Amino acid sequence: MGKKQRIRPIALCLLQWEGRLLVHEGYDSVKQVGFARPLGGGIDFGETSAAAVVREIREELGAAITAVRLLGIVESIFDYEGKPGHEIVFVYDGRFVDESLYGQEELAVVEGKRQFTAVWRSRQDLRAGPYPLVPEQIWDLL
Repeated sequence: MGKKQRIRPIALCLLQWEGRLLVHEGYDSVKQVGFARPLGGGIDFGETSAAAVVREIREELGAAITAVRLLGIVESIFDYEGKPGHEIVFVYDGRFVDESLYGQEELAVVEGKRQFTAVWRSRQDLRAGPYPLVPEQIWDLL
């Protein structure tokens, strides 16, 4: 029997700098499309969404954030790599404590055993480029 499908609560942080948003660019090999998603991740049982977004950014980037403010909550129902997904997404605004991170074009991200890169992308790139912003309801909060 396969893994039970469930709704996953997550918290994402819109880290913005000079009109750009920090995102991870990914690719769905089944749909053959790219996407860009802000950093963040799952909310643990007994943890608030605000605490989760602070923890996730610290875990992924090794960086502290401050001025964390809830912008809104969106529901995202999607398919990724041929499998259905359903997330309740708490979307936060935040600022790096270490402002030198804003000057780096790329930031190394570690998520468990996975390593990838986060990049700064303009809103125009995220609308028109090969890596559109997901979940797209975030546009309503920007």
